[in-house]
Amino acid sequence: MKDKLKEIKELAVENLKGAENLKALEDLRVKFLGKKGELTKILKGMGELSKEERPVIGQLANEVRETIESKLEETKKFLLSKEQEIKIKAETIDVTMPGKSKILGHKHPMTQVIDNIKNIFIGMGYEIAEGPEVELAHYNFEALNIPKDHPARDEQDTFYINGNLDFLLRTQTSPVQVRVMEKGKLPIKIIAPGRVYRSDEVDATHSPIFHQLEGLVVDKGITMGDLKGALAVFAKELFGENTKVRFRPHHFPFTEPSAEMDASCFACGGKGCRVCKDSGWIEVLGCGMVHPKVLEMAGINPDIYSGFAFGMGLERVTMQKYAISDLRLLYENDVKFLKQF
Repeated sequence: MKDKLKEIKELAVENLKGAENLKALEDLRVKFLGKKGELTKILKGMGELSKEERPVIGQLANEVRETIESKLEETKKFLLSKEQEIKIKAETIDVTMPGKSKILGHKHPMTQVIDNIKNIFIGMGYEIAEGPEVELAHYNFEALNIPKDHPARDEQDTFYINGNLDFLLRTQTSPVQVRVMEKGKLPIKIIAPGRVYRSDEVDATHSPIFHQLEGLVVDKGITMGDLKGALAVFAKELFGENTKVRFRPHHFPFTEPSAEMDASCFACGGKGCRVCKDSGWIEVLGCGMVHPKVLEMAGINPDIYSGFAFGMGLERVTMQKYAISDLRLLYENDVKFLKQF
């Protein structure tokens, strides 16, 4: 049994020298010191020894165990140190190497224009108002002087909810103006940007979902001159200091008188180019004095108060500002296209 213990010690020490990793080291520990290990097998046979032999063999077995455990610990420290060294070498940073630049995103051109327009009007004292996108027909049509037989209410042009003609996806942001006027808090000076919905096929200039921005001012003594002055300032801030504006007569059910506003082409300065289709002018928005009937339906006395309103398609303004020819480019998420802005 003494010879067997010495053989186990020598074999364990020799095998531990060849351990290449911690897993191999653990396997050797189990092999020699585990519950079914080589040393345990020897110790189970001690019952067959005489009383005189047991202490001698027991002491020798403990010495063998201590030797193997000591060698295990020594080998473990060596392997851990080796792994740490390999890890440090793998993670070594060469501070002389150039850094890896990260590609930073930026605001979408639509968002840039919307934020720019908001800032212009906020700087002029306007507040931002919001309203529901699922709207009552009353606010989307009747309260804006659009009667039930008006072609703008046709089911082919409007997304009604489950065929119910009283509920729809708003076709314009003008209902926000009515809701603000109904609150009765005067004077009013607001803009209302947001998504709107119309039953249009997708092409270069149309989309069933697009964005508008409405503006409304109501107070005593508001005139068409106030409207023209405010929009002239807006156009200069958006398109450049040398921008000129002109107003053409038009018709909107909710304003009287009504007009379309054009701005001199920012690309050619009014000389004529592909951006303005050689006209020198770009159509920007519709506007006019709030119809007395609209004021009256909102609970505002048109004999005391007057106001002006304007509305613009934000996709159109974005396309004009950046000379984009196809509306679909704004929604296709083409990174090559978006990088230009």
